[in-house]
Amino acid sequence: MTGTVQSEVGRPIGRIEGLAKVTGAARYAAEYPLEDAAYAWVVQSPVARGILSSVVVDPMAEADDMLAVLWHGNAPRLAEPDDPELAVLQSERISYRGQALALVVARTLEAARRVAQIVSLDIAEEPHDALLREDHPELYTPETVNPAFPAVTDSGDVDAAFAAAPITVDVRYATPALHNNPMEPHATSALWQGDDLVLYDSNQHPSGVAAAVGAVFGLPPERVHVITEHVGGGFGSKGSARPNAVLAAMAARVVGRPVKLALPRQALFSMVGYRTPTLQRIRLGAERDGTLTAIDHQAVEQTSRLYEYAEQTTVTTRHMYAAANRRTGHRLVRLDMPTPRWMRAPGEAPGMAALECAMDELATELGMDPIELRIRNEPRAEPESGVPFTSRNYIACLREGARRFGWADRDPLPRRRREGSWWIGTGVAGASYPTMAQPSVARVRLVPDGTAEVAIAAADIGTGARTILTQIAADELGLPIERVRVRIGDSTLPKASVAGGSSGSASWGWAITGACRELRESGRDEVTFDSTELVQRQEKEGKHAYGAHFAEVRVDADTGEVRVSRLFGMYAVGRVLNPRTARSQFIGGMTMGMGMALHEEGVLDPATGDWVNHDLAEYHVPAHADVEWIDAAWLDERDDAVNPMGSKGIGEIGIVGSPAAIVNAVWHATGVRVRDFPVRLDKLLPHLHDLS
Repeated sequence: MTGTVQSEVGRPIGRIEGLAKVTGAARYAAEYPLEDAAYAWVVQSPVARGILSSVVVDPMAEADDMLAVLWHGNAPRLAEPDDPELAVLQSERISYRGQALALVVARTLEAARRVAQIVSLDIAEEPHDALLREDHPELYTPETVNPAFPAVTDSGDVDAAFAAAPITVDVRYATPALHNNPMEPHATSALWQGDDLVLYDSNQHPSGVAAAVGAVFGLPPERVHVITEHVGGGFGSKGSARPNAVLAAMAARVVGRPVKLALPRQALFSMVGYRTPTLQRIRLGAERDGTLTAIDHQAVEQTSRLYEYAEQTTVTTRHMYAAANRRTGHRLVRLDMPTPRWMRAPGEAPGMAALECAMDELATELGMDPIELRIRNEPRAEPESGVPFTSRNYIACLREGARRFGWADRDPLPRRRREGSWWIGTGVAGASYPTMAQPSVARVRLVPDGTAEVAIAAADIGTGARTILTQIAADELGLPIERVRVRIGDSTLPKASVAGGSSGSASWGWAITGACRELRESGRDEVTFDSTELVQRQEKEGKHAYGAHFAEVRVDADTGEVRVSRLFGMYAVGRVLNPRTARSQFIGGMTMGMGMALHEEGVLDPATGDWVNHDLAEYHVPAHADVEWIDAAWLDERDDAVNPMGSKGIGEIGIVGSPAAIVNAVWHATGVRVRDFPVRLDKLLPHLHDLS
């Protein structure tokens, strides 16, 4: 090993696999060539609740091509999984509309789809309940919220402090169901090699999927080989094994040949999770100088009857601002709906959307600049635990972001700037996301040709992880990046944590750093390093990334059309490992934040228990034309207390707070407060005639 001329970490290196992706050489889960492969298509429930007694297929339908139709009456029995949604085709009970009731397997994709369209389902439909509401009689308080936070915190006397506060805000905000829609749908190609199972699967955690799928088939994880070389996005929905993996494996065992199953786009709205809708109430009490005396943040959410998932919506409020009296809580109701799951910044994204809009409302009541209000409530340590922050440059993000954005020129009053038919306004919001690392294992070996091979079962879901890990290993080994090869995306490699929680680079980089250093110091040619003990020693609190978002919008006075003219994010995220991939992650999150503010909304039909806009024609996401000017920058920060690289996660902080900045800008432009996301034309139009 020889020293490098310059550090690889910190360089804006392009994605190592970029050429393979743009030329089509990179293979995704459904694209692997498998000899004599069959194709499967899922038959989904047309009702939200009921009992399935039979599935009838016309014996003449696609008779030459059809191989099997599986349902609970003939499907192989599975072991009971930890996640009940993996117990596919095991029960007559229908728990939500869109649930997998049958699986058609055929020699061609067209035949499988055709038979799935014409099978006859004998269902005894039952009354269902699909509507989330604050007064639901079955609301309860869960023990914990994702991943393991207490559902309720309470310190001081919030009610007394709120009653005594000279300035108060008591507001309700609502966010709708939001849906993960990665470019690559959830897909699996499955084949059995004797009693061993091979899955080419699109997921964010090869090791976890191997363990989960193996468990339902009675196999240890080492008997399940999960290959996840390239993933076309996930946003959390691929963080754990989903029904497609179990169904494909089941079908392959029954028909005795490889089976490919790719969920159609519409199935992604029901079978793979979504962000729960939330009903939030925030009460803020403050002195006339803006000092917060009381914070009370409560959230009502939903889960399914199959499995409890409780979003941590109010948890970020526990860390953000100082106040002597504070309370946060979550209430949950089980509905006849699919189970909500992780979606980029689960909890933090909807929770901060409400909190940062409420802070803007408080600034208005005080007649104070919203940035100044946030600065005056900066805590010296974690507000609820007193644990010191390892680093916290939130105020610096606000000030430097304001300088770059041109905030000082802003008229604080709404409805003051108009150009032609457009009202123009600006808004700001804070951002925070926890800095996490999870135990992982990495192996490094020196190859006789002078190169090094690094192996870890991580997953690159489009974030650039493969490239960043190569940079980390190159620096630690003292080699140029061209002489380091990183192998990921395979469950047979050393066990890695999930690609989620903005923890991937920290977790996997920690293990790789340890392996490289041990190899260098020991003089051996191969080393395997487990970071578990080091990671577990770290203090869990006091670690966060921070940011500030600034938005400029224009609102058409006649039509209510909202356009985001400028969107800017300023971040403090520790050491930035690769500026090129980092900026991509920031602006990707900010664009999703724009979708949350203005576009995205799962529209529920309570009568059917279904999202009526379950495709990309009607579920609106930002397109190129919606993103007029967007940019991100970051402070020069390094936090060696969080991990050996001094880095913090960046994958999710871009969506935390950016929706609130846009909604606050809409208020500044028009004087209209929209508290139920997203900001649609019909929510603005009734008020705009007063503004002309």
